[in-house]
Amino acid sequence: MSGRPPEISPGTWRKSRHSGSGNACIEVAELDGTSLAVRDSKDPEGPRLLLDRATWNGFLSRIRDASGSVPTSSIERRL
Repeated sequence: MSGRPPEISPGTWRKSRHSGSGNACIEVAELDGTSLAVRDSKDPEGPRLLLDRATWNGFLSRIRDASGSVPTSSIERRL
């Protein structure tokens, strides 16, 4: 991924339905079917992390390995 980051409309950001009422959440937006963006839900205008599918799935796998469980999201299934 290079060049200017893609525009991401407000309606494309999703937070897990498993997120609690606390402020420790991330939001994920699908971009082009092969990549996604991640941001801090407390700072929607802040920085965004752009990831490809393999990196995102590896991230989720490491969390799962460390914690024993991570809910499967609709974004994970599609990617």
